[in-house]
Amino acid sequence: MLSSSLLAVGLVAGSGLASPTRPCQPAMYTNPVRFQDLPDVDVFRVANTYYMTTSTFAYSPGAPVHKSYDLVNWTPVSHSVPDLADFGPEYNLNGDDSRAYVRGIWASSMRYRESDDRFYWMGCIQSTGRTWLYSSPGNNALENDGDNNAWNWTLDGTIDGCFYDNGILFDDDDTMYVAWGNRQLRVTELSADGLTEVRTELVYDSGADLYLEGAHMYKIRGYYWVVPTKVASGQYLLRADNPFGPYEVREFWDFLEGPFPNAGWAHQGGMVETAAGDWHYIAFMDAYPAGRVPVMAPIEWSDDDWPSLVLDDGTWGSTYPVPVSTNKTVPGVDRSDDFSAPTLNPEWEWNHSPDSEYFELSGDGLVLRTASVVQDLYNARNTLTHRITAPRSLATWHLDISAMADGDRAGAAIFRDESAYIGVHKTGDAAQLVFVDGIDMNSSWATISTGTVEATGPVVEGADVWLRVDADVEPAFGLTPRRVTSFSYSLDGETWEPLGSTVVHNRWQFFSGFRFAVFNFATGELGGQVTVRNFQTELQT
Repeated sequence: MLSSSLLAVGLVAGSGLASPTRPCQPAMYTNPVRFQDLPDVDVFRVANTYYMTTSTFAYSPGAPVHKSYDLVNWTPVSHSVPDLADFGPEYNLNGDDSRAYVRGIWASSMRYRESDDRFYWMGCIQSTGRTWLYSSPGNNALENDGDNNAWNWTLDGTIDGCFYDNGILFDDDDTMYVAWGNRQLRVTELSADGLTEVRTELVYDSGADLYLEGAHMYKIRGYYWVVPTKVASGQYLLRADNPFGPYEVREFWDFLEGPFPNAGWAHQGGMVETAAGDWHYIAFMDAYPAGRVPVMAPIEWSDDDWPSLVLDDGTWGSTYPVPVSTNKTVPGVDRSDDFSAPTLNPEWEWNHSPDSEYFELSGDGLVLRTASVVQDLYNARNTLTHRITAPRSLATWHLDISAMADGDRAGAAIFRDESAYIGVHKTGDAAQLVFVDGIDMNSSWATISTGTVEATGPVVEGADVWLRVDADVEPAFGLTPRRVTSFSYSLDGETWEPLGSTVVHNRWQFFSGFRFAVFNFATGELGGQVTVRNFQTELQT
């Protein structure tokens, strides 16, 4: 995964494959299948349950596991990497010179291994120079129709060197392979435990004029497949009779018009087969400020066993038949959380690794004690984030601020390399409502502005305040107009007053899309706290 939005130039010789027209069927889905920032997709099936993993960079826990029963409706159920702290001190936000923005978990892969009933995740953490392997028991996943309701991910070990943008394959004889690399694509055979290289071969060098990466590896119809992305615009197919080649190379697609406007080309991602034997491809599209969002299309196979996308008038269709008919469901995108569970729901991810000493799920909310004495939101530990569902979502936070201390800053933010928030600044005994804008990083991800108070509201006299962030993240990739996020507050949870707005940009370089965030940090001394009583997000139409 390099620059997912730099339009690579140049083509190599290969066969463009004709694509049949999709049939018209009544049960249809609309792309994107989940309108959230879910990049670098890897997808697979266990019995009748589908799993997907995506990139999360410096958010912790990382490498989320999403589940679906029909390939259309997805929900997060776990994270393969429980805590990014193992990757180094910079993942703990130890100051300006020790933080890991845009590092961490890039494109990676996840698979289920039937022989030992375990799920495996593998990813190169470039800041460590090593490849990391995590696994979780499957808890008789096959007998449970593919479901695993008791995830327990642990680190198996690391491999010296970087299996960049890798894709795992467990062969029919249980041999473990991994395809990886950029431009120079390699296949490595691993030991049974996945921690030792047995053999590595260069299987394809795409040369200077074609940048391929993001390879996934499959065994389909008796052939070995390595399926890399042409950065930002398309996919290629490598097929061989042997895992180490020689591979025949063809273009899968390139510069294919996508299913919705103001976004990049569909690319990267992976193929998956339904239990009925039908194949589908899930890619992503650059759709900033929302991020990189997944789109799906059916696959058909030629008589000589090459796949092609099912297109709609020569383009990636906006609608297709739902791949699987099932009565099983997963939760929708509108969420409410009172933080009464003993652990955080898997939809939540911290900005960098959290300090568990300074947060608590009390049974009556999420207690955020100040964990950092800083002036900079980007250096504040224990900032909790939530993906925004595009095109527009409203997030409402109910905070108990009665235990804030002098100098504390708490609030709700729109969070990325340019951020803004509505919140409370505690000065002496006064809890002042404020809107702060202009919290910015530069292109090296160093903070260049800690923000300015652009508007003030009343001093909060009671314990409770409700904060809202109304985020318009409709795709605007390549457009001059920007999207606007608006902020408001309530002192009773019913009557709302506006307090500021900010423009969210549409640049790709930070990779991640904008997120909602809640935070509490000190500027004087540690000791204060806020309690998040409730969070609710609603898709706006």
